[in-house]
Amino acid sequence: MDIAKITRLVGIFQPKKWLKNIGDSNVLETINNKDGCVEILIRLPFPSLDFENEVKTKLAPKVALMKGVESVEWVITLDIATLARCNDAPAIHGVKNVIAVASGKGGVGKSTTTVNTALALAKMGAKVGIMDADIYGPSIPLMLGVSDSRPEQYDGNSMKAINAHGLAVNSIGFIALHDQAMIWRGPMASKALMQLLNETHWGELDYLFIDMPPGTGDIQLTLSQNIPVTGALIVSTPQDVALADAAKGISMFRQVKVPVLGVVENMSTHICSNCGHEEAIFGSGGVVKMAARFDTECVAQLPLHIDLRADIDAGTPTVVARPDSEFAAIYAQLANDIVSKMFFQTHTISTEIPIKLT
Repeated sequence: MDIAKITRLVGIFQPKKWLKNIGDSNVLETINNKDGCVEILIRLPFPSLDFENEVKTKLAPKVALMKGVESVEWVITLDIATLARCNDAPAIHGVKNVIAVASGKGGVGKSTTTVNTALALAKMGAKVGIMDADIYGPSIPLMLGVSDSRPEQYDGNSMKAINAHGLAVNSIGFIALHDQAMIWRGPMASKALMQLLNETHWGELDYLFIDMPPGTGDIQLTLSQNIPVTGALIVSTPQDVALADAAKGISMFRQVKVPVLGVVENMSTHICSNCGHEEAIFGSGGVVKMAARFDTECVAQLPLHIDLRADIDAGTPTVVARPDSEFAAIYAQLANDIVSKMFFQTHTISTEIPIKLT
């Protein structure tokens, strides 16, 4: 058996035009051979369903047909890269990468998108958390079914993030009473959120999603400038009024030099729960055109369906409640696409991130 030939074959494999050459990325770890039984170890710097699928369909058959190969075992593991943060901001303790999820206006499904995308990424093997930064309308605790939980003190300097469906979560909603309104002006709210973010013991996370408040005002701008964001995701519906506000969100992140990963078109179509008829009740094509105008892209189109709403209201988001559904598959592809884009549009850094607060 020619191990060198197998190495070359695997090393030049490119599963997607956007995916770097494996040899250049140093993800091919080793190839072991014992009496024709080949074990190929690959370590990826981000979760990639595309890579795994194309290995199975395109590369694996070629290796299996090579002379002397009796069997092949593919071992794909993750070693999530720490990527450069915007404006060289200091890292959050224990967190490698931060993804801000924002919308120009409320009611477009930003939090639903955040929760299901984070859960999809966790299912792909990453360690993921969510920080609910919507201080006036914190909904993440309810969506994850942990609204009655309260953070425990971790040490003298921090509180421990709450575990919800495998995610590390914290929110002002855990601290305030359920019906208590947070009557805080912008500077006070921004300070409280930054304190909550930095005084939470997140453990070791590959990705932390920040569910931003809707809008582009003082709080959003302060958070965008002070949170060590790696990339931002914009959520909008196809309606013109939502698109106008989403465009402002893209402009805000661009002004503070935060890379925009793309725009999610939520409620793209309505799917009837009785007959399955699909209709673009809010219009169509608007997000794609708006994204192109800002030199970004529409990274997902998510439907409006009663199951998505019912799952969130029950505290078991669709990715958990219906893992084999078409909706879960859309969120999985969205998670796949944003982490790969984030990896290739920036550069890795090797700085060690301390876990505990000092």
